[in-house]
Amino acid sequence: MKRINYLFLMSLLLVSVWAHPQLKSRETVFYEDHYKNLQIGYSKTTSIVFPYPIKSIDKGSADVLVQKAKGVENILLVKAARQYFFQTNLTVVTSDAKLYVFVLNYNEDCPDLNINAENALAASKEVLFTLVNENQKKIEQSASLALSKKIKTSGLKKTKFQIKLQVNGIFIHEDVLYLRVVIENKSKISYDIDQLRFFIRDQRKSKRTASQEIEIQPLYPTSSSLVIPDKSEAVKVFALEKFTIPDNKLLTLQLLEKNGGRHLEVNVKKNLADKVIPLP
Repeated sequence: MKRINYLFLMSLLLVSVWAHPQLKSRETVFYEDHYKNLQIGYSKTTSIVFPYPIKSIDKGSADVLVQKAKGVENILLVKAARQYFFQTNLTVVTSDAKLYVFVLNYNEDCPDLNINAENALAASKEVLFTLVNENQKKIEQSASLALSKKIKTSGLKKTKFQIKLQVNGIFIHEDVLYLRVVIENKSKISYDIDQLRFFIRDQRKSKRTASQEIEIQPLYPTSSSLVIPDKSEAVKVFALEKFTIPDNKLLTLQLLEKNGGRHLEVNVKKNLADKVIPLP
């Protein structure tokens, strides 16, 4: 009788040990069902459009090729590096602190060609960025607010070749400056922007001493458009890390035309602080 009870207890123990990993396996499958399944091909490229700029990309296999689309920050291009690869995954983190996970499957006949990531489930909303990136969303929101503000700054413009470059708003919020820049093309020829640069430079150039220029890299522009059609204008806001203009120095905005000579510059003197408008 004791032997029968012993065998019965051993059987229960084996059943419980076997069932434990089975339950864990089911849980993994359950969570994978929440992720967006994508069908990608070898000869076609799949485009995934995210609502915010892409900050991080990780692919689960070398059998998949991924890269950001040229000139934009929120479109990811995906395709198979070889045919009939095994199922893998793709993880993307965007600047609004969201993490997206996609399960990738091979399908040459009917791949998904255009995906809006807003329709996919964000796997996490608790992404913690490094100090460099954590305020990206706030900067974008403040730049949009500066773009819509009706108040204007006057006197900071240059017109030449029927092209006008103007700074008509200077704003600040949490140690970030926002310069609202207007580029107007009154000519009959479209204007292709090669560069729009920001410098702190000497107010007067001496023949005996080399002039000093410090370039300021924008943290964020509201628009990446590089063409101003004829008889039209574009308004952009550039977010810059807070700075002041020393004596005998200027802030220079330099607009250069691609494959052309219609170059313009606008200078802002040390009274920059008098023109700054705080954003709420």
